[in-house]
Amino acid sequence: MKYIKIIPCLDIREGRVVKGVKFENIRDARDPVEAAEAYCREGADELVFLDIYASVENRKTRLDWVRRVVEKVTIPFAVGGGISTLEDMKTLIDAGVDKISINTAAVKNPDLIKAAVSEFGKDRIVVAIDGLKNPPESGRPRLEVVIKSGIEPTGLSIVDGARKVEKLGAGEILLTSKDTDGTKEGYDLEMTRAVAESVSIPVTASGGAGTLQHLYEAVVIGKASAVLAASIFHFKEISISEAKHYLKDKGIAVRMDNLPNRKN
Repeated sequence: MKYIKIIPCLDIREGRVVKGVKFENIRDARDPVEAAEAYCREGADELVFLDIYASVENRKTRLDWVRRVVEKVTIPFAVGGGISTLEDMKTLIDAGVDKISINTAAVKNPDLIKAAVSEFGKDRIVVAIDGLKNPPESGRPRLEVVIKSGIEPTGLSIVDGARKVEKLGAGEILLTSKDTDGTKEGYDLEMTRAVAESVSIPVTASGGAGTLQHLYEAVVIGKASAVLAASIFHFKEISISEAKHYLKDKGIAVRMDNLPNRKN
């Protein structure tokens, strides 16, 4: 049985977990190691750590917090941010990271995806696509790929970008809507569904989760294979257990065996 994954996202800035709205207005949430340990105990299926300012600041992912997390985490996790070469990826994988997430570099140098898959295997390579919704009169793609933490438009449509990523061999797509990120008003279902229906690899919905219903909609309407959220988990508005029980009661297949004191 294929389970829908529940994935907390931990945006990292200066060694701390932070959260913003529409990629801005960043506020501190907690220590990454403390957060990782808590989510492992609570039954998260995977974790995603994004060094959100690495590409903007033209630097690599800082390894100090990565090594601290590796020592404590007990579930698969991905790391992204400032990864632009195979050497960067090898350094992280050698440090104990399970998956590599590339974003800006995948757009700037698409051949990097193919090379990474050849070197490390498709199951380790996640391509993170950030999207922006443009008005019809803009002359730009309706759903456009943006890079460098959402500040640089590319002129590339989300669907074309997703199909290209799949063709190059990526194992999965992490799709974030800049418009809905941190708003807690729901995922961009139009964008999520457009990407999920255009590729056969798993698509994780990201950006905008605020209620249990939003998680359900991302799966049923958006056709996502996994739901990623930050604010609702970091600030304890919804627990991993609540999310899984809600989805299970709605007929969605989720892993229940990793919940603490589970009542299935």
